[in-house]
Amino acid sequence: MKFSLIIDETKEEEITATVHRRSFLTEKIEILVMQYSGADRIPVFTEDEIKILPFPEIECIFSENGKTFVTDSSGKKYRIKMRLSEIEEALPSYFIRINKSAVANEKRIDRFSSTIIGSVDAVFKSGNKEYVSRRCFAEIKRRYFKK
Repeated sequence: MKFSLIIDETKEEEITATVHRRSFLTEKIEILVMQYSGADRIPVFTEDEIKILPFPEIECIFSENGKTFVTDSSGKKYRIKMRLSEIEEALPSYFIRINKSAVANEKRIDRFSSTIIGSVDAVFKSGNKEYVSRRCFAEIKRRYFKK
């Protein structure tokens, strides 16, 4: 299988795939392409403002009491009108699942710290902390600390 990516800002975007037959992969690619709106940011809300937040400025996306929230690079908390699973599909690969109800921007994680009771927290550059589940931490270790 070959892959090529040509970036030319002067041309209209077009995606072409040549395959032998339809498969699970081709259907996933088709869905991804058709759903992509070219957006690398999302609208976020507070009580008195609406802001367009670029993905690199997002530290963590999490669910709490049935609602989805985002914290930005300054640690400010916003509400979004999407489910965590919906937004997770649109996020770039540098976002990682850290527990059942949170996805983190790995570029905004400053460190992982262990607590007295043995759990692990992701400490973000803003100073915010979010719990990391054992299963997710095991996957993070496999991803970054390969032998």
